[in-house]
Amino acid sequence: MPIRIGINGFGRIGRLVYRIASQSDEFEVVAVNDLVPADNLAYLLKYDTMHGRFRIDGKPVTIEATDSSFTVNGKTTKTMAERDPANLPWGDWGVDYVLESTGLFTRFEDAHKHIENNGCKRVLISAPTKTPETVKTLCYKVNHEIYDPATDLVVSNASCTTNCLAPIAKVINDEFGLEEGLMTTIHAVTATQPTQDGPSKKDWRGGRNAYQNLIPASTGAAKAVALCIPALKGKLTGMSFRVPTADVSAVDLTFRTSKPTSLEAINAAMKSAAAGSMQGVLGYTDEQVVSSDFIGDSHSSIYDAQAGMELNDRFFKVISWYDNEAGYSYRCVDMLKMMARKDA
Repeated sequence: MPIRIGINGFGRIGRLVYRIASQSDEFEVVAVNDLVPADNLAYLLKYDTMHGRFRIDGKPVTIEATDSSFTVNGKTTKTMAERDPANLPWGDWGVDYVLESTGLFTRFEDAHKHIENNGCKRVLISAPTKTPETVKTLCYKVNHEIYDPATDLVVSNASCTTNCLAPIAKVINDEFGLEEGLMTTIHAVTATQPTQDGPSKKDWRGGRNAYQNLIPASTGAAKAVALCIPALKGKLTGMSFRVPTADVSAVDLTFRTSKPTSLEAINAAMKSAAAGSMQGVLGYTDEQVVSSDFIGDSHSSIYDAQAGMELNDRFFKVISWYDNEAGYSYRCVDMLKMMARKDA
């Protein structure tokens, strides 16, 4: 039996998760909830400026839409336009798992509405949760094994940046001890940023033209690593620069180790993890790469062995790339597979 999922919020992540899930018979995307009309959703699913035309097995798909569904290569997905998750009839349609990807319902009590009133069985939030005391934060191959089907009805997949930072932080801490660190993410533009100057309640600088500025911004991604690796609580913090590129970001981590070591040894540890315990999540490159080389890359984090530096035997800087859209979407799919496997 396929894993039957629903997607609430068919934006950048929701559509990419649909594309990835459609490559395998393991999934059936039963329904999508979004306020955008079905024909427009189908169009945005079919064509994507960054990731190209939607293909399955290398062949362009055919997509047809009605007022209440769209059909991809003969497989129909229902569509709804419901503002309140409590009113979504996931259970009536046999949906077991909901990907909550609106960015709006990140608190436990809000995400849990998908389960109430004959809803689904589990919810995966594709964003950091605002209630970490009641919603576990999981990063695949960092701490996903703590998922407990008996208690975890709602879980968070953290952010794309946390998913990039956590694997390298885990390797550093496991092998050398991570005493303290400062992270900067050089982050591509996201859909919430304007293309012309305008007001922004949250952050005035965030309201400036996204494609003409480097914009400093806050991020909780570094501190959130401690939700996945409790030993790093209080040892990491960071900030973000939003930069005028459309996709692919990079984590810049400056840190001090507990044990004396070398950049060569750190590179070797990353290469070993990428080929071993973190294969598929942590990548490794020693080539002369730039950001666009990672568009569509399925890894959460691609460690750049050419870009690191050392000041002494305890103080280092390392760089890791990530497709903040595709890489993160692949982890959402991996997490849904893991949940279904443990729930069986």
